[in-house]
Amino acid sequence: MMGTTKTDFYTDRQNELAILIKALGHPARIAIIQHLLKVDSCICGDLVNELPLAQPTVSQHLKELKNAGLIKGSVEGNAICYCLDENGFEKVKSFFQNINDFIEKKKTSCC
Repeated sequence: MMGTTKTDFYTDRQNELAILIKALGHPARIAIIQHLLKVDSCICGDLVNELPLAQPTVSQHLKELKNAGLIKGSVEGNAICYCLDENGFEKVKSFFQNINDFIEKKKTSCC
């Protein structure tokens, strides 16, 4: 019999949001996302020139963002092109929008 993991105690949506938000929890990944927003297109070139990190480190951060569903990658020749994955960010936006709506409604301190 297989044991349960801690994630089994939470809904699929809670686990999915945790993965998405955890992937955002590193400044290099925030910098990658900000760069993708700035260029407003898929990046097929080398992101290493944009970040103060070695190629393997950048690749690992891209992999984490892709696995979480925050960026998409497609192979074009020898290069992998990356862009934001709107679906992943829509889920994050919805979560934080719910918090924002609560704060806007509350407008008073509870503690």
